[in-house]
Amino acid sequence: MTMNAERGRPRSFDPETALERATEVFWCHGFQGASMAELTAATGLSKPSLYAAFGDKESLYLQCLKRYLAANVALQNELLDNEADARRAVESFMRAMVRLQSDPALPGGCLVVTGTADCGAAATPAAVDAALREASGGTEQRLLQRLRRAEREGQLPAGLNAKVLATLFASVLTGMAVMAKSGQPREKLDEVVNAAMTVWPPKPAVRPRRVP
Repeated sequence: MTMNAERGRPRSFDPETALERATEVFWCHGFQGASMAELTAATGLSKPSLYAAFGDKESLYLQCLKRYLAANVALQNELLDNEADARRAVESFMRAMVRLQSDPALPGGCLVVTGTADCGAAATPAAVDAALREASGGTEQRLLQRLRRAEREGQLPAGLNAKVLATLFASVLTGMAVMAKSGQPREKLDEVVNAAMTVWPPKPAVRPRRVP
């Protein structure tokens, strides 16, 4: 780190806060759409100081993506694994993602879904492309693991295929992220979850037996 870079940093510089601000910029605009002017303005760092602290734009994006995924994967695992009833676990997970995607305090949608628009483009670095492709399949894999567990525990109704169901729910989540990004209200996203869950009917209530 150079002396000039040190001098260019604000005294209150905090790496985690800077990464949080940069993540919000990438969340809004994706890798290619985020300009260095927006990143420096959000972090409060000069361009040399930003590079000195986090490397180039590619390196900064990968650090932001890693940070975002760590928080979201932990949340997803908790929601899917801690609820014993498989259907309730998946629905609670979907509702939590709706709250995240439509939170007015956040950029809206999903950083990964926004980022995948850059996949395959010549200007997208190979490492960014690969990281986004891997991340985009992560939610489907976590859903599949939970649905496989539901199969083993006899909670998945006959006729429902765990792999197909995981793909369906992951696709719904991606679509809802796009809807949230475009400003659709949370109520509409909840309606989408309602519709998606109809493919997995709840168990009928067990009526208590009458004692003669």
